[in-house]
Order: sequence, then C-alpha cells, then structure tokens
Amino acid sequence: MVRERPILGISPGDPAGIGPEITVKALLNPEIRERAVPVVYCDRVVLEDALALTGGALTLRAVTDPREAVGEKGFVEYVDTGILKKGDYEYGRVNAVPGEASFRYVVAAIVGAMAGHTSGVVTGPISKEAVNLAGHRFSGHTEIFAHYTGAERYRMFLSARGTRGSLNVIHVTTHVSLRGACDLVTKDRVLDTIRFADRAARLMGKTERRIGVAGLNPHASENGLFGDEEARAIIPAIAAARIEGLDAEGPLPPDTVFVKALGGFFDVVVAMYHDQGHIPLKMLGFDMNAGALSRIRGVNATIGLPIIRTSVDHGTAFDIAGKNQAGEESMLDAMDMALTFIENSRPVL
Repeated sequence: MVRERPILGISPGDPAGIGPEITVKALLNPEIRERAVPVVYCDRVVLEDALALTGGALTLRAVTDPREAVGEKGFVEYVDTGILKKGDYEYGRVNAVPGEASFRYVVAAIVGAMAGHTSGVVTGPISKEAVNLAGHRFSGHTEIFAHYTGAERYRMFLSARGTRGSLNVIHVTTHVSLRGACDLVTKDRVLDTIRFADRAARLMGKTERRIGVAGLNPHASENGLFGDEEARAIIPAIAAARIEGLDAEGPLPPDTVFVKALGGFFDVVVAMYHDQGHIPLKMLGFDMNAGALSRIRGVNATIGLPIIRTSVDHGTAFDIAGKNQAGEESMLDAMDMALTFIENSRPVL
C-alpha cells in the first residue's frame, strides 16, 4: 500500500529571531516535500519578511485547515494566525508582542496535532523571556507542550550529528537547579527515563535499543566514595529495567559514557541532569569558526506526549537575526526526526 505524505505542522518560533528564516530555508529542500506536506502556523507578515530576507523563491499560500494543504513545490502553505502586522516586531529585540505571537503559534500547532489535522509538530526557537513578558508562565517549549496536551510524564530527548558521529541523550531532570536535580534522582524517575529512552530508540527505528546510564557523581560514585545516589537509586532502577527486558547498562562514569556512545556502544545515553547531557551534545553538534557559530546540528524531542514533537536545539540567536546568516541544518534535522518518528509509530500495514 502506498502511504500518503504526512502533514507536518511547523511553529517557526519568535518572529524577532532566526526561526522564520531557517524555516523558509528548510522548506526549499526537495526531500522534505517528498516525505511530507509542511504547514506553517504563523502570520503572513512574518513569512513575507523571512522570504524577503533570504531571497527564497517561494510563494505564500494561506489555508484555513492544514488538511487543505497539498505540499506543492515552490509554495509555503500556512495557517495565518492574524496576530502581527508590519512593524510589530524588530529583529534581534526581546519584546512581549512577538513573544505573544510565538506562544500562539505553538498552541495553534499543538491544537492541530491533537485534533489529528497534522501528524506531528516541529518547532523553531522561542524566547522564554519574551513569552513570559507576554504573561505566559512557562520555562520553555517542553512545558507548553505538556500543559496543552495534558501529559504528566515526559522527558527531553536530544540528538546531534557531528564529524565524529551521532549522539542521543535523554534526561532524568532538566530545568531545575543542580541541588534540585540531585533530589530528583530517584529509582522511579530513573527507571521511567530508561523506559522513555527505549521508546525514543524505537521511534528512531533502532532494533536492539542499547541504553547507557550515566552516574550522577564523579566516577559513578566509585562504589560509594563520592555519594550514595548510584547505590540508592540508579543501580536499582537499572536492575528493574533489565527485569522488564530493557537493555540498560550502568551506572557508567559520566566522563566516559558519552565517548562510548559515540563509539557505537549505546543507542541512547540516560543523563542525570541538564548540563550533563547538553554539554557533550553541543560540543558535538555546534562548530565555531572565527569566533562565531558556523554550523549547528541538534534536535530536541519530547518523549511521552500524545503527539510527536521535535525542535531545533538552539535559541533565537538574536545577535544574527535579520542578517541572513543562520543555517537551516538544525531545522532540517528536526523535520527529519519528526518524520522518522511518524514513520516508526505507524502500524504495519
């Protein structure tokens, strides 16, 4: 049976940042058109500005429902949210007005996916500060998605490609203090994260799904010399995961587990806290040239939602917004991962 192309909802992020720019650049890629029907939730003026900035040879076509889109080459099909007009925002400036717009783009994309009008959502970067200035008390995209989908258990999953290979990481804790993260490393939470790691690897099409679990403390506590979290929480969680049939190994010293993953020993690494996982990912995916970022490769996905959601793993880059300097690789990677997840979550026909 021939499968129809899935409809992919896209929220381009803060209009004052690089999100709209990298979105229209990515939509010039023919492979995306072959695999999906992309629909952008955005204001027309934002897309007009992005096309004028990039010189993209694309024509805007408004749709009232994503299911009306046809994915024709040379067009950007979009649902006009009717929020912004010309002059309502300025590239590179944090402001509540584009913050409100970016928030409403995200919510519209979530509503569309929850209604089954799209098969998944890809998000561009928002400014947390601008969103909060607009009166929406969320610490990031992940929390917005959890709130509007009703998800209570979910995890941040990151993937990056670099010259040395690829790395996939899922986090036990994210946007909390380091002290708070230590308190949240419990057997149940670590076990849940291992399960989410297995689910993420399955969505990526992995068959063996080998999971490496990092320790919390240096040297994974060196048998209790540097803390008891490994013995109290992490080791029991790994043992329970193995009883469930999950291929989990650890706890492994945090300074070596990521190297082993790059070497092909693991499909996903379970990191205990935000920076433990983010630093190796960004060391791999971000390249510097002459003091500036020359290449950004990284995807952020939320595992555990009732819908598929992936995102670029970088910020709004206000310093280069409006200068036509941002590369679209990260947006293409996010679209590719969303489509891979969609393909691997479909029932076998």
